[in-house]
Amino acid sequence: MDGFPCPIPQRIGIVHKVSSAEAAETAVYVAQFLRAKGVEVITDEAETARSADLVVVLGGDGTLIHAASLVNGRQVPILGINMGSLGFMTEVPQSEMYPMLDAVLAGQAQVSERMKLRVHLHRGGAGNARELDTEVMNDVVIAKGALARMVEFDTSYGAHYVTTYKADGIIVATPTGSTAYALAANGPLVYPSMQGVVIAPICPHTLTQRPLVVPDDESINIVLVSDSGEVYLTLDGQRGVPLERGDRVQVKSSSHRVRLVRNPNIDYFGILRAKLRWGER
Repeated sequence: MDGFPCPIPQRIGIVHKVSSAEAAETAVYVAQFLRAKGVEVITDEAETARSADLVVVLGGDGTLIHAASLVNGRQVPILGINMGSLGFMTEVPQSEMYPMLDAVLAGQAQVSERMKLRVHLHRGGAGNARELDTEVMNDVVIAKGALARMVEFDTSYGAHYVTTYKADGIIVATPTGSTAYALAANGPLVYPSMQGVVIAPICPHTLTQRPLVVPDDESINIVLVSDSGEVYLTLDGQRGVPLERGDRVQVKSSSHRVRLVRNPNIDYFGILRAKLRWGER
């Protein structure tokens, strides 16, 4: 995967998984370690969002996604320390945490970029104003509630009509998000530095409607055309918005990128082997 040198940081923000006592305790030790190296440490999330030039994440991939949303498009490298098993994005295990921090402070770390998606919700159709304007790192999911009927979505790519999906839902994912919910919907694994977008229906009524990978240079428009009961738009699995018949969700590539500090001891295929247990019986 292509990478470039990580700038030596002067102000490091620490973001930890709030529900984990172990992560909170580890954050204290990491702060002490960094201050002993002469680095300014920021523990307030608002200040981290404004002025940190590196963010250390202590948790899992969900915590890293939260940190990426905090910096809100600023080109700030994020170092993910996984507090459990190896993550797809939080690549560094706790056992390698301090050597990795030393490598970052010595200017020896590499950074890779991941694309994001920009999401607009037009309530009631194409001509209406945006009700929502945000970005995601992993995926946009439109799906029915537990008691709702099958949903119909008119889907287009740029000026081209794709199809009307009849399904439980639809996922639009980045290459990074191809290993998240899209994977459970039989979507493809996409190398994370690629510039493309996955469109994956969830339990489609027609089995020939398969996941697609399209270039990221056109907008994807999805219109809810059926009145099927509860249908929700979910952003990176962290925020949900109820949808109504006629709503249009527009998804396109963002100009912003997420910069992740790479773990030099494992590559993407090693992560896939570890997480997906390739080669095991």
